[in-house]
Formats: sequence, structure tokens, C-alpha cells
Amino acid sequence: QVQLVESGGGSVQPGGSLRLSCVVSGSIFSIYTMNWYRQAPGKQRELVAAITTSGGSTAYADSAKGRFTISRDNAKNTTYLQMNSLKPEDTAVYYCNAEHYSTSLWGQGTQVTVSS
Repeated sequence: QVQLVESGGGSVQPGGSLRLSCVVSGSIFSIYTMNWYRQAPGKQRELVAAITTSGGSTAYADSAKGRFTISRDNAKNTTYLQMNSLKPEDTAVYYCNAEHYSTSLWGQGTQVTVSS
């Protein structure tokens, strides 16, 4: 059974940083495109960042460009989301997502709260 487990969320002041991690077990990690989504209260889930299987290409939502960096370590079955210059509007539950053709797998989410 494939499992995605996120960690690294928490509370931080505006301007602070957090690094989220997502470990994938039970499958071959390197076949998956990895994505980070987030969902704020009362809002739809939105794609924040994506990285291809090899890590050679990344993409970001406009809100994340210049502040967030997605990366992956295929040897550790892990993808990361480095978040800098955090703003209150970044407050949300952040979800890790693994995609391979028609397969889409989700983690349980980790809460990020940005508040002074």
C-alpha cells in the first residue's frame, strides 16, 4: 500500500520560513510527478508547486514564485517544499500529491499557520 506522509508544518511569524517534507513508501518513488497543494479554510484546494520525476523541471503558482522551492531526493523517497518569506495568506493545510498516469495519491496534510 502506497503511503504519503507529510511533516514540517507549524506556526511561524510573517517573514519566516518552513520546510515541508513528504515521504512516499510502498512504491517506486521516482515514477511519480510530485505536487504540493494547499487548502485554506473556505477555499478550494490549489496547486502550489510541482516537480517532474527526475527533478529536472518545476512549476509554481504565481503566489509561490520567488518564495517557495520544490525539490526531491529520489534516493530518500522524499519531496520537499521550502517556504520562505511566509505571509498570513499562506496559512492553509498543505498536501503532498503523487501522480503517475491515472494514479493520484494524497497525504493526510500538514497545517501551516502564518500569524503574528
